[in-house]
Amino acid sequence: MSLDNTKLLDFLGEVDKELSHKIVVVAVGGTAMTLVKAKSSTIDIDFTIPGEFYDEFVKAKKIVNPGFRVDLFHDGAVFTTMLPEDYLKKSKPIRTSLKNIQLRALDPVDIIITKIARLDKRDEQDIESCIKKFKIKKSQITKRAKEIGYAGNDKVFKGNLEIMLKKFF
Repeated sequence: MSLDNTKLLDFLGEVDKELSHKIVVVAVGGTAMTLVKAKSSTIDIDFTIPGEFYDEFVKAKKIVNPGFRVDLFHDGAVFTTMLPEDYLKKSKPIRTSLKNIQLRALDPVDIIITKIARLDKRDEQDIESCIKKFKIKKSQITKRAKEIGYAGNDKVFKGNLEIMLKKFF
């Protein structure tokens, strides 16, 4: 299923109705790219949620039962990548009419960094789109890559980073 901006915001609107107080939700990966108009749609929804809001979002999501995949991560974690604590401050607010959800999207450099960790064909396309749309420089990527935590094999991450830097710069 292809999820565009409208479907993403419709889903969040339903979750928003189930929340009893304000929370912060940060879109990552293709979800973030869709919200910042770097791609037209995504195949699933991915968020990293500050710890104090995580359980509340999970409860609301279960009630809504969207019928498509929604992956949730804690406190700046995205799959095997752990972003620095400033990921939230660097993230971009997304304007919505949601009452209880403050929606944000990862900074484009952080999107790139998290995609380098997995690096499949779709990730490469997304990295290229981010670099072009947001005019990301090689130095921004290399600097941020030094600040992240990676739960997988460091050699794999560093190898993927080198591949991407050579390919796009």
